[in-house]
Amino acid sequence: MLNLPNFLTLIRILTIPFFLVYLAYHRYGEALVVFIIGGVTDFLDGLAARWMNQQTALGAYLDPVADKLLVFSSFVMLGLIDGIPMWFAVVVVSRDVVILLGYCVIYLLVEERFPAKPSFIGKCSTFLQLITLGVALLLLHNSRAIDPRLNMSLIALTTAATVVSGLQYVYRGLIWLQSRAPSITRIG
Repeated sequence: MLNLPNFLTLIRILTIPFFLVYLAYHRYGEALVVFIIGGVTDFLDGLAARWMNQQTALGAYLDPVADKLLVFSSFVMLGLIDGIPMWFAVVVVSRDVVILLGYCVIYLLVEERFPAKPSFIGKCSTFLQLITLGVALLLLHNSRAIDPRLNMSLIALTTAATVVSGLQYVYRGLIWLQSRAPSITRIG
C-alpha cells in the first residue's frame, strides 16, 4: 500500500542516485542538500506513519532498506573520494555486513524468526553516522566550516558507537541462537 509514509521512503531511495552523482562530480553543496532531503524524509516518514496510524508491513521493510542504502552508498562513496577516512567507511560497512550475515545464518538455521529490533546504542550509532556524514559533506563543500579536530572527534565517537553496537548485536544474536539450540536443524 503506497501511503504517505511509504511514499516519503520511496523519495529517500530515489534521492540516492542524485546524491551519488553530485558527489562523483564534486558538487558537494548539492550533495549536501540532497542528503538533508533524504534525512528529512526519514524523519517525516516515521512521524507520519505514527501520527496518521499508517504503519504497514511494506513500510516496516522498506524504511530500514532505504536507510541502509543511503548509509552504505554514502560511506562507500565518501571513502572513495577521501571525504572520510577509508578505514572509517570500512568499519561502518563491515558492521552492517556482519549483522546482515548473522541474520541470514539465523534465518537459515532456525525456523523461528529472530526479533530484529534496533537497540538504543544501535539507534545512537546510526544517528552519529548520519551526523558524521553531514559534517563530512559540509567540510567537502567548505573546508573551513568546522574545526578538523571536532570532525576527528566525531569520527572517533561514531567509530566507537558503531563497534559497540555491532558487538551488542552479535552478542544478542548469539544469546538468542543459543537459547534455541535444541531446535536448530543441522544443514549438510
